[in-house]
Amino acid sequence: MRKFLSFFIVLLLLPALVFAQQLPTPPALAAKSWLLVELASGQELAAQAPDERLEPASLTKLMTAYLTFAALKQGTIKIDQMITVSERAWRAQGSRMFIQVGKQVKVEDLIKGMIVQSGNDACVALAEAIAGSEDNFAQMMNREAQRLGMKNSSFRNAAGMPDAQHYTTARDLAIIAGALIRDFPEDYAKYYSLKEFRYNNITQPNRNRLLWLDPSVDGMKTGHTDAAGFCLISSAKRGPRRLLAVVLGTTSDGVRTQESLKLLNFGFQFYDAVQLYAKGQAVSALKVWKGSEKTVNAGFGRDFILAVPKGYAARLKVELVSQQPLIAPVTAGQAIGTLKVSLDDKPFGEYPVVAIEGVPVANIFGRAIDTIRLWFN
Repeated sequence: MRKFLSFFIVLLLLPALVFAQQLPTPPALAAKSWLLVELASGQELAAQAPDERLEPASLTKLMTAYLTFAALKQGTIKIDQMITVSERAWRAQGSRMFIQVGKQVKVEDLIKGMIVQSGNDACVALAEAIAGSEDNFAQMMNREAQRLGMKNSSFRNAAGMPDAQHYTTARDLAIIAGALIRDFPEDYAKYYSLKEFRYNNITQPNRNRLLWLDPSVDGMKTGHTDAAGFCLISSAKRGPRRLLAVVLGTTSDGVRTQESLKLLNFGFQFYDAVQLYAKGQAVSALKVWKGSEKTVNAGFGRDFILAVPKGYAARLKVELVSQQPLIAPVTAGQAIGTLKVSLDDKPFGEYPVVAIEGVPVANIFGRAIDTIRLWFN
């Protein structure tokens, strides 16, 4: 009887085991934590301790850059604005762009100093220009982290200086890195691929060595302290695909570079990119109640590209699940359903779909009729 039960359990588990064997085996990395993300879909292709809280060191500067680009967009600061260097900024320890107290520096030079030279002094100067003080800026960082869904992050300064209450995770770093690329694509393309920057007669190279080793890599950021180890967030675009690799806690600059490239190559070599839907393409039309239109087209705000193990694209199936009752008004971009994707009839992922166009409310008679219909639904 016991042998029969064991055999029966194996039969039940066999489909799941077969599906698991279909997924490529990620490489083992010499790092504390890592994460590989297919940026278009948000899929996690490989991970190790992605939610472990660690010191981010200069990877913090991704959040500082995000808030800087947001301030430029909002008009809080201007790209050619001159900023007077405070003593606090001038005294910043660690990596620097060598700004001088009392002198004025253009905002764009501070941005390059922060991104290319990893200047802690540049970060403090930008924080003070945007928020009045670095402490106020840290509060902005934490509010933005919460808005973006970075659930395990706490920021205490703009540059990533060691602090017991300054921490994040690989998953949260992937969120802010992905948001920066998505929300500020022109700024990302302009600054993160720069290989060097010269300021105050001092030329410093970008510490991201992958910019020289792999032409598909066009950013992002390095970090290092004794506690954090050597860290690197890198992004590469090959064809229509963009991957984001977060590697934390390696033992040297060479190791973080090597392990990051290993992770990126794994994602590109063992997965195919499948565009299921184009930006604005209707997945389906969903019922709308109390609206001026009876239905609304549901789709994606950008090309929906899914990473699938090589050779398995034809075995994908999709199902759209609507959030019902969907009641007007519906705004363009509003999440209105979920696309459930399966591979060989096993769950592969779930992705929110949005309204492609808006649907305003109907007149009083239309609303009344749908109210009655909803009673009987």
